[in-house]
Amino acid sequence: MQDIVQWLKENGNLKVIDEPLDVELEIPHIAYIEVKKDNSHPLLFTNPINKAKGIEYDMPVLMNIFANKELTQKILGKHPDQVAQGIDRLLKLKPPAKFIDKLKMIPELFALKNVFPKRSNSRGACQEIIIPKEEVDLDKLPILKTWEEDGGPFITMGQVYTKSLDGGMQNLGMYRLQQYDKNHLGMHWQIHKDASHFFDQYQKAGKKMPVTVAIGGDPLYIWCGQAPMPHGMFELLLYGFVRGKNAQLVKSITNDIYIPKDVDVVIEGFVDPTKMEIEGPFGDHTGYYTLKEPYPVMEVETITMKSNPVFQATVVGKPPLEDKYMGWATERIFLPMLKPMAPDLIDYYMPENGVFHNLILGKMKTLYKGHAQQFMHAFWGVGQMSFVKHAIFVNEDAPQLEDDIAITEYILNRLDPKKILITQGIIDALDHTANESLVGGKLGVDATAKEVENGVKNLLPDETLLKKMKEIDSNILELKQYFTHTKNPICVILVNKVQSMQNIIAKLKPLKEHIKLLVITDKTNNEIDNPYMLLWRVVNNIDAQRDVVLEPFIAIDGTNKSKLDGFNREWPKDTHCTKEVLDSLQERGLIDIDEKFIRKFGILDFEI
Repeated sequence: MQDIVQWLKENGNLKVIDEPLDVELEIPHIAYIEVKKDNSHPLLFTNPINKAKGIEYDMPVLMNIFANKELTQKILGKHPDQVAQGIDRLLKLKPPAKFIDKLKMIPELFALKNVFPKRSNSRGACQEIIIPKEEVDLDKLPILKTWEEDGGPFITMGQVYTKSLDGGMQNLGMYRLQQYDKNHLGMHWQIHKDASHFFDQYQKAGKKMPVTVAIGGDPLYIWCGQAPMPHGMFELLLYGFVRGKNAQLVKSITNDIYIPKDVDVVIEGFVDPTKMEIEGPFGDHTGYYTLKEPYPVMEVETITMKSNPVFQATVVGKPPLEDKYMGWATERIFLPMLKPMAPDLIDYYMPENGVFHNLILGKMKTLYKGHAQQFMHAFWGVGQMSFVKHAIFVNEDAPQLEDDIAITEYILNRLDPKKILITQGIIDALDHTANESLVGGKLGVDATAKEVENGVKNLLPDETLLKKMKEIDSNILELKQYFTHTKNPICVILVNKVQSMQNIIAKLKPLKEHIKLLVITDKTNNEIDNPYMLLWRVVNNIDAQRDVVLEPFIAIDGTNKSKLDGFNREWPKDTHCTKEVLDSLQERGLIDIDEKFIRKFGILDFEI
């Protein structure tokens, strides 16, 4: 992968777009549309421009590198399950009892020598061009602005390399970076991340913190950057394990942080712990804008690059996106690391429309009462799994977890309010639903038992049930029932929200013989016939302690929250493409989408 563009032409059906296109909205919108297609391709934009600043860039922009499962597997060099098997063997290594066992272990131990990164005293290809501090100008990089209401341009595929104050630990993270001006970047490392922990050390010591940001090179670097490695472990160890060869590192020009020698662009600098700036808003992978907040600022000391660099970027927003395929690889590879704390776990699955941390399905070998609840607490207490909000566990006889229809039927036939656990815990910093940041409701569902005995007493047609509901409250506008053949059909209603949904739920109590599971969300920007995006909306929008009711039927309030609900924080907007930009791209033949596609993925504001 010395030449990633050529490699993608040969292995990934790279689509090359030569027309001059704006880094503000145009390039990101094309990538956003492309990755939602069933046969999505990586994209190379050879002539990026910035119309507002009058800039023609001299480096291409590469996007959608992880465009599909097949390409992700090729980037890894093997199926993720094969990597997982290697990790599983490593975790199960035992001291050899006999001489023959020692001989058998030699290949395993010999392979481990390739895990540890190698540091070189010479300079790398990434340092062929060195730009001194007085000439640094971030405007020379084709940094993208993805969404109309973003606070500015953002580096979205930056490899952020940091180290602890004592130099004993190095970290690679994937954090967005907002460009403020020619030599300052906003460092969006969230409070739970290793880089933030290092920052705390420097802040307490009153010292500036060195930071090096790399862009490009082997795509596996950026995958390693988002992998949930245990605290204190350098993510490039995983690179060596997957590749079967050491990551080759060189020292940054202005600090002691080591980075891969073959990346395309390197931004070096430091963070002054006494200085903070407002970062955001930014349309994030949740499909919502994250709001303005103060974050540390990186002052750039130098930029180095290859003689012919390629600028890698990704686009985030509503699913499905490139992180679907990156997350698939992570999910498979890290299964063996979950099993030591949950030995009877068979498999797990994090649907992309659950935005990963909002929903996890787990299959387990159930051995005793409360076993599933034990797993819930175990998951909520370990590493990045602690950010998962909603966990559903099924028994070993359940269908494949990725078989959406079959697994939903299985769960609904076993859904019992008595087997639902609602508690509180840590949540992702990007979560917008809790009444306070960083701590919110958790929901666990034990669907490991036999089918429940009782279903809906009197199932009504949609039209009849909607009419009865409208007689109770005219702000109930639409209704559709899903999985009516199961013991717990899902009744979805869309509302014009003028009151707390707790009032609506209470009003609907007389209809309890017709309802087992009620899901409520807003009419605005939701479609009753689009279960993919309804799931995305609801798991994004609920805090289980506030929004889930278990009597007289299970009711879930998936509406946007406001003061009507006692919610006093700012509720963020959805990420929506800019209609004028989409129309222009369509007219020029750069995208080809129709109204059905737009509505399927919630691409535009329905009110436009």
